[in-house]
Amino acid sequence: MASPLSATRFRDAIKAEGVDVVEVGDWRTHNRNHAGAWGPVHGVMIHHTVTSGTEHSVALCRTGYSTLPGPLCHGVIDKSGRVHLVGYGRTNHAGKGDPDVLAAVFAERSPLPADNEARTDGNARFYGFECINMGDGADPWPEAQVEAVARAAAGICRAHGWGAESVIGHSEWQPGKVDPRGPIGKKGGPALTMDRIRARVAQLLADKPTAPKPTAPKPSKPKPAARPTVSLSKLVAAARRDPGASGTPVSYAGARTVEQALAAEGLLDRRYADGHFGTATVTAYRRWQQRCGYSGAAADGIPGRASLDALARRHAFTVTA
Repeated sequence: MASPLSATRFRDAIKAEGVDVVEVGDWRTHNRNHAGAWGPVHGVMIHHTVTSGTEHSVALCRTGYSTLPGPLCHGVIDKSGRVHLVGYGRTNHAGKGDPDVLAAVFAERSPLPADNEARTDGNARFYGFECINMGDGADPWPEAQVEAVARAAAGICRAHGWGAESVIGHSEWQPGKVDPRGPIGKKGGPALTMDRIRARVAQLLADKPTAPKPTAPKPSKPKPAARPTVSLSKLVAAARRDPGASGTPVSYAGARTVEQALAAEGLLDRRYADGHFGTATVTAYRRWQQRCGYSGAAADGIPGRASLDALARRHAFTVTA
């Protein structure tokens, strides 16, 4: 038991099995839903049209008769193996059939019981395909058409998670019906039977590999952040200019990289890591120079190449001239 597929999923399930699909007019909303239930669905039913000619057969299955209004199925399968979608929802294709057969389809039991009653609404429970064939037992079924029947049915079964036992013929549902019937390929060829179609559906369902579950993409390794660059000449100019300037102007933005390194060394309060190489930064840098072994005039708080290189190695920035 399952809720019917959406019209789009129904179409896509058939196309995914490699079947050519033609969408006819307003097929998505052309139905008999006002006349009764549509769903839950149990299986797929195969019919023959008792007509010839694609254009005539498709038009007839879409519009129906005065005594049996269309659509008369969901899709018409022509002799070339193309599926013409003519309606979606409840359609007049199955009529009343045997409740024991319905129970067997629902349970996917094989073989099916004999259809000797006609008291259960099949239009609500089955997807239906009409296949263009005179139904006289002599009109041949081209192999392309038989393959399309199996593939269309397999696509719907796959979408619902059903097995091949969910596919039946009209003759297995309603007493007195004979469809589908006729030779395969040419007159005198092997007879088309539902067992043959179900065997092919089972093969398609088994042979087609299940698409792998999508896996989360491997997280790419983050690129290392570009190392900041500090110009020694610009830093020295800032160290000489900024302490005497009023306020906290930033004369060289690269000074902030050095201040952050000094703060990480515990030599400068982080609130002064603002790019202004002021008195507090000069004092902190003097302490760094002293830590590096300098004293007296050599530890004046004005950066030199050796002490700045030493700080850069510890805090991952690059020193340029």
